[in-house]
Amino acid sequence: MVVGAGILGLAVARELTLRHPGRSLTVLERETEVGTHQTGHNSGVVHAGIYYEPGSLKAQLCVEGARRLYDYCDERGLAAERCGKVIVATHPGELARLDDLERRGRANGVPGLVRLGTDELAGIEPHVRGVAALHSPATGIVDYAAVARSLAADVEASGGEVATGCGITGIARAGGRMALRHARGEIRPRHAIFCAGAWADRLAVAAGAPADPRIVPFRGAYGRLRPERRHLVRSLVYPVPDPGLPFLGVHLTRHVDGEVLVGPTALIAGGPDAYVLRRVSRPELRRLIEWPGTWRMARRFWRTGVTEVHHAVSRRAFAAAARRFVPELESGDVLAAFAGVRAQALGRDGALVDDFVFSETGPALHVRNAPSPGATSSLAIARLVADRAERAFGLGRFARRENG
Repeated sequence: MVVGAGILGLAVARELTLRHPGRSLTVLERETEVGTHQTGHNSGVVHAGIYYEPGSLKAQLCVEGARRLYDYCDERGLAAERCGKVIVATHPGELARLDDLERRGRANGVPGLVRLGTDELAGIEPHVRGVAALHSPATGIVDYAAVARSLAADVEASGGEVATGCGITGIARAGGRMALRHARGEIRPRHAIFCAGAWADRLAVAAGAPADPRIVPFRGAYGRLRPERRHLVRSLVYPVPDPGLPFLGVHLTRHVDGEVLVGPTALIAGGPDAYVLRRVSRPELRRLIEWPGTWRMARRFWRTGVTEVHHAVSRRAFAAAARRFVPELESGDVLAAFAGVRAQALGRDGALVDDFVFSETGPALHVRNAPSPGATSSLAIARLVADRAERAFGLGRFARRENG
């Protein structure tokens, strides 16, 4: 049993059906379609592995995952493009951080990474200005929602089932098995793997896991360039990020449909599916307020929060953040696009968890934190989770019929 039909849950389900053909496997999804939340609301970037601490799970699984994702898209005929990315230092004060990113990227085995001077940057991105840059030709773009639909088809072709409209409402133990109550009834699998994104912590706690870390939803709003201004960006253009935050700052990214996206912002959302800024759930607000880590994070990053609020309410400020490295960009060039909600784990101590986190509770495995580059890494994460499942559950103990 897999809970969650985002790209990660579907990748895990596909991996298990490939390893154990003939065994019954069901994926439960709360929405009416697969890939509805983070999978379908993002920039579509295939990250190369530059940003992450060498030796971390993010570093290991991103590089492997990107390679596997490109191969999978090639096999299935899905749109994917290695359009490349530049990370741009706009003033000398950012060069030390750019040096650190270059060291990380090389340590992580990012293919083709090149340091650029001003003239070399202009040759790749004529409208971008900076004192130096890193060029990652292996970074690319893909339609993650299309990948998720393809993975779901793979699962079903292998005999698995993807059941939508089955949001989990309760978890209990019954007769040596788990009892998962959902919107369409109850199912009693021997084992379950939870890949529930913004709902990951709730389901883990319901299954007996500790409350720490807590998922805090961050709403990210994207803009898009007017069609006649798309020529300002050839590939993907990123700033040098703040090393204290797991967010990359306002950037410009081409999409497989031809759009050029600007963003995202990063504000705490009023709920795990609060795509509209003014949508705030009182229970969700209470849940945030009652978590000690929320207040500790707010004290630590209040200046960043003020900046993000400014970007969220002012199109001019939002465009100005991107104009630092694309000087020709004007406020009127940026139109509203869409918003996504990122599930980010937050510790009780107020620290934003900066790596993938997995845990176990008896007959269940939990993906507790898998933000960016989670989608890029999904096929590699699936192998890791399947390995853990085989060790934890025992290959011969997978149920022949998950709902038996």
